[in-house]
Amino acid sequence: MADALFAHPRLAAVYDSFDGDREDLTAYLDIVAELGADHVLDLGCGTGCLSVRLAESGRTVVGVDPALASLEIAKSKDPAGRVTWLHGDATTLPALGADLAVMTGNVAQVFLTDRDWAQVLQGVHPALRPGGRLVFEIRRPERRVWEDWVADPARVALEIPGLGTVEQRREVTDVSLPFVSFRYTYRFLADGAVVTSDTTLWFRTRAEVESSLVAEGYRVLDVREAPDRPGREFVFITERTA
Repeated sequence: MADALFAHPRLAAVYDSFDGDREDLTAYLDIVAELGADHVLDLGCGTGCLSVRLAESGRTVVGVDPALASLEIAKSKDPAGRVTWLHGDATTLPALGADLAVMTGNVAQVFLTDRDWAQVLQGVHPALRPGGRLVFEIRRPERRVWEDWVADPARVALEIPGLGTVEQRREVTDVSLPFVSFRYTYRFLADGAVVTSDTTLWFRTRAEVESSLVAEGYRVLDVREAPDRPGREFVFITERTA
């Protein structure tokens, strides 16, 4: 089930405003070009920022997300219907023959059991063509980013057209490594509504991720830094092996 941050209509509507310009997506656009991928699966596409940009470059793009509210926002950015939008998750993927599947942001860390993560990898596998690539990122656990989150509650207030002023606050609610939980609270000043969204991330080690990939039929080709966040992320570039 998707977090309220993506699934609640009021939060989906303000997500892009608070998420900023998504400079992190530039690295994925560069990787897509580097790998020569013409058919891309954006798994956990959210409000469609990457999917739309890829489609604008002439690529065939499928965007998949379990949060219908986010998909509605994504579709509104794609009036020409260049992206195929699917409401679902990795377990519902058809055989797409994609050159590349990507999971950006925190997507790869929201699966909180070995079984759930294995099901994601198993679901993506047949959606790729033989030799297709899977690229995703995880936060490096040794960086201990949750300590930064505790120190900075990230209180932000934005004036959003049509909605008025919306306040956002983040708080860490539990650290039980390898799991870290946090809550976003949004206050809509126009009507006083308060909506919260709770998230838990699994901070796996690089070795744990590599082992899980090999077990599910992927070859790790490279593990890189995220160029806009050096020392904070691992970016895995993998290949379907069978």
